[in-house]
Amino acid sequence: MPSAATRPQDALRAAQLYYLQDLTMEAIASEMHVSRSSVSRLLSFARDSGLVTISIHSPHDARNQLESRVADRFGITAHVVPTPDRISEAERLERTALSAARILTGRVDSAMTVGIAWGSTLSAVARHLPTKRTHDSRVVQMNGAANVRTSGIPYAGEILTRFGSAWSASVHQFPVPALFDDPLTKQAMWRERSVRAVLEIQERVSVFVFGLGSPHADVPSHVYAGDYFDDADRRSIERSGVVGDCATVFYRLDGTSDGIELNERSSGPDLEAVRRIPRRFCVVSSLSKLDSLRGALAAGLITELVVEESLARRLLEVGTAR
Repeated sequence: MPSAATRPQDALRAAQLYYLQDLTMEAIASEMHVSRSSVSRLLSFARDSGLVTISIHSPHDARNQLESRVADRFGITAHVVPTPDRISEAERLERTALSAARILTGRVDSAMTVGIAWGSTLSAVARHLPTKRTHDSRVVQMNGAANVRTSGIPYAGEILTRFGSAWSASVHQFPVPALFDDPLTKQAMWRERSVRAVLEIQERVSVFVFGLGSPHADVPSHVYAGDYFDDADRRSIERSGVVGDCATVFYRLDGTSDGIELNERSSGPDLEAVRRIPRRFCVVSSLSKLDSLRGALAAGLITELVVEESLARRLLEVGTAR
């Protein structure tokens, strides 16, 4: 196996032989005097490090019909991730996250500010991000992650760091509670200069990347599985008819969010602020998040969706509540 010091150069050579000269792995292994498995690892390294990018182009009449139907029905860009019928929810998430990571990286460029809403889905996406060197780009946390038991910094910080490292971007954390105890405390904190500095960066976000929280997800959303709600909060969620959240801002099946008490205490951007962001990249994989996805679409939160196949089919069957 080539050494770590020579791996980038060896990976580049293997990629050139494989993709540009159409040599088989066996032929490359013979030419480079390594094993076939080493060639396979070099090609994987070339893809993951950004030395090689792969695009699939199909003629218009051969477009994925399911993607076309979702796109036309909801007025968004859609990417449907194919999955077999018998697969666990965790595997569905991983496959969807892998596709989302590669699609998203193609959207990111230099001098861009990308907003990230932490959560289980974005954690999975972050693990699969290929490397892409950019300049003067920024990654900013869109909602706080602290609760009564943790600052949230280790969890959210790891996600943000992975995004920043993949794209050579500066990282701007938002070390505030996910949900304040009192709306007046939030209002006072929003006047602090250090907090205002992050809020101003959030206002310049051109791509917002988020998953959808749901109180009914099979793979629990982090905000519902962690210590973010007390019993009164959970009763409030049920009483208000909440089906999901975007960056800890909650909404109903018809996309409305008015009168939901938790939103007055949330550190995330309100839904109107989200709708002002030019590109809103959503990743969702579980059938148990169907109503959360329907509500987000009804609210107009999504411009580009990466969605697992069975969920996409079910979404077309039921549509939104509007």
